Amino acid sequence: MGINSLRQFMNDIGLKQKIWLTIAAVSLITVVISLGLTYFLYQKFYVDEQKELLFLQGRNLEKIYISEGEGEGFQQRLNWINNNSKAHTIYTKDPMKLSAALPYEKKLTETLITFKERQQLLNGQTVTMVRKHPMFEKDILAVAIPLKDQDELSGALFLYMPLEDVYGPFKSIRLILTAALLIILFVVVWAGRKIASQIIQPIKKMETISERMANGDFSKRIDTTSSDEVGALAKSFNRLAGSLEDVENQRKEFLQNVSHELRTPLSYMRGYTEAILEGVVDSEEERQRYLQIIHQETARLSRLVHDLLDLAQLEGDSYPMKKEPIAFAQLVADVVERFKLRIEEKNIDLNLHLNEEAIIEGDSDRLEQVVSNLLDNAIRYSEENAKINISVDLSGDEVTLSLQDTGKGIPQKDLENIMDRFYRVNKSRTRIEGGVGLGLAIVKQIILKHEGDIRIHSTPGEGTVIVLTFGPLDLDKF
Repeated sequence: MGINSLRQFMNDIGLKQKIWLTIAAVSLITVVISLGLTYFLYQKFYVDEQKELLFLQGRNLEKIYISEGEGEGFQQRLNWINNNSKAHTIYTKDPMKLSAALPYEKKLTETLITFKERQQLLNGQTVTMVRKHPMFEKDILAVAIPLKDQDELSGALFLYMPLEDVYGPFKSIRLILTAALLIILFVVVWAGRKIASQIIQPIKKMETISERMANGDFSKRIDTTSSDEVGALAKSFNRLAGSLEDVENQRKEFLQNVSHELRTPLSYMRGYTEAILEGVVDSEEERQRYLQIIHQETARLSRLVHDLLDLAQLEGDSYPMKKEPIAFAQLVADVVERFKLRIEEKNIDLNLHLNEEAIIEGDSDRLEQVVSNLLDNAIRYSEENAKINISVDLSGDEVTLSLQDTGKGIPQKDLENIMDRFYRVNKSRTRIEGGVGLGLAIVKQIILKHEGDIRIHSTPGEGTVIVLTFGPLDLDKF
């Protein structure tokens, strides 16, 4: 299988299979490396130590031979090594006999040392070898040491031990190591299976739920108790599902509200228009009254569409704000001046306390819209001879606008949703009593665009206080 085929195979299989293949590959590589490393270390330390042991025993015999010759002490040492250690020693005065398969009684077809090794002995070199013993048919580890007398080769020592004795301990170690590695492999596979399941199951649930979300069902959630990355992802997915569900509910509610708001004026306009066209209007006065109603409903539809477009733009991230330093007290005074006639018609007692030093950074047109909407609501829901207090204060670097009325007030249960689109405290109120529920939603979005804060406090029967707070002006930007 080529690299491209392997890559294609990995792309085609599922995540669970990828995890299993990764665990299997890592486990297999770990086992191979562990066995190889163990064999290497055994070969490096234990086998090399046995070679060194044979060499040291040969050197000790060589020293005895040089000092005492082949006398009784040398022979006793030979016998002691053969009887008390794993090594076996052959002493010969003629290295040629090692090459000729002697000093054994019967002739052998193979030799203990090769011709080349015999030549090395004749040259005074020590020879280390691993080969099959020609007589016992066993692999041996051997050392051949030349013996010299006055710089002349007078004999040779051949020390060997069966490789079975060398690698015997390793067999038991290998069995223990293999068993341990198999246990570790089993544990790794078991743990990998658990981990894979913990990872895959939430993801599979996400896949299933996401398909339902694609079909418009946002009600399902993922149950998770883990606090790892997968658990965090599942919680984020649940939050996303919740947000999408809220958006979907808002969308449905928005469509219902828009349909409701459009249906009534359109039905009025259609009914009165048909009455005029069919000639059922008897007098010019009645005809003018019908036309006036159609004109009012047309204006109402125009305001509704304008507010909807405003809100849609403000809720987007790309809506441009022309921010500049604004004398906020003067802006509020200008808006109040435009409402002077309505204030006088209701005989409202208006009190203004404006700090002329209050300067904020913002879009003057949008901020005028904010103050206009708030003042319009205050006037609409105030009885005749009521009182409205408006103040602009400067506290440190913050500018605060407070608008207080003594109108009907807002019930506590409605305060949380009062700035939502199309939300009305009194669902059955007429259009003369109030708008379509977009004014405060627009105010909220404009204040958010200005990074400000809006708070509403209200007591039914006593009135409402709306407080707007704006941050410090950054003069370095201008």
